[in-house]
Amino acid sequence: MATVEATAQRLASLSQRVARTSDLLRTRVDISTEVQNQQLLEKLTRGQETQLRLQATVEGLSIAAISYYVISLLLYGAKALKAAGVPIHPEMAAGTMVPVVLWLVWRTTQKIHARLHHPHV
Repeated sequence: MATVEATAQRLASLSQRVARTSDLLRTRVDISTEVQNQQLLEKLTRGQETQLRLQATVEGLSIAAISYYVISLLLYGAKALKAAGVPIHPEMAAGTMVPVVLWLVWRTTQKIHARLHHPHV
């Protein structure tokens, strides 16, 4: 009887040690997984930051390109008015419109941003 009882106690003790070891191993795996997830999230965050910087750069270039196009259209319009007999200097008219056009294009992009970020406003 004593031998059976001692064996049962040893088996119970062994079972507890195996359970603790299993818990420690599971904890170690969980920590490793959490570290990997954190590293992945950091990479994703860096990628998103880079993408936002690139988008801002492209947006700035787009403002310049759109403004250039609008100024060119205004210049052609002013040349047409001059050809029609209106006393106008096309280059001066287009040149004076550059700041206005730049501001209007920039302001339009700001309004688009506001609508995208706050669609209910």
